[in-house]
Amino acid sequence: MSADSPLVLVVEDEPDLADLYATWLRDEYRVRTAYGGREALEELDDEVDVVLLDRRMPDLSGDEALEGIRERGVDCRVAMVTAVEPDFDIVEMGFDDYLVKPVSREALKETVENLLLRNTYDEGIQELFSLASKKALLEAEKDAVALEGNEEYQTLTGRVAELREQLNETLAQFDDEHDFAAVYRDLGESFGPGSDGGDSGR
Repeated sequence: MSADSPLVLVVEDEPDLADLYATWLRDEYRVRTAYGGREALEELDDEVDVVLLDRRMPDLSGDEALEGIRERGVDCRVAMVTAVEPDFDIVEMGFDDYLVKPVSREALKETVENLLLRNTYDEGIQELFSLASKKALLEAEKDAVALEGNEEYQTLTGRVAELREQLNETLAQFDDEHDFAAVYRDLGESFGPGSDGGDSGR
């Protein structure tokens, strides 16, 4: 594996699962494993490009580890990989993507690939990707009544629309390159250029 290959930090308190994720990724990336939140912060440095982070860990929760990662200012993308179903609390969390276990090899590798692609864009695009992912997660988990009555979701929706308007010219480039749909997977329909930002009906 080349020293220039992207570095993925796998954080999972179940060693067998952590090692499985690492095995899935090692053919394409450099991989570090941490078997808890505190160990994750010890393993974190400027070389890390992507963190795959469990939420439920006994020593330091994934939520707390995520706060620690962001406080250090390390320029990496973070995906929560967890059995915890997303709720409205995710709106204020600083992750970039969210996978609910069980996770397939294909889904894990696709997530890492997409997060690395996001690293090539500016902060505005990265924020839009993150917020739109959260919006889609909540729309998949909650009914229309719950969404309509939740202030955090309404604020999130407004911010997504605001960012899309600000970045409209940049987003238009994705139409030609097809990168937007690739990064968003099936979110491209909902949030891609030319859409109204609403639910795609999926």
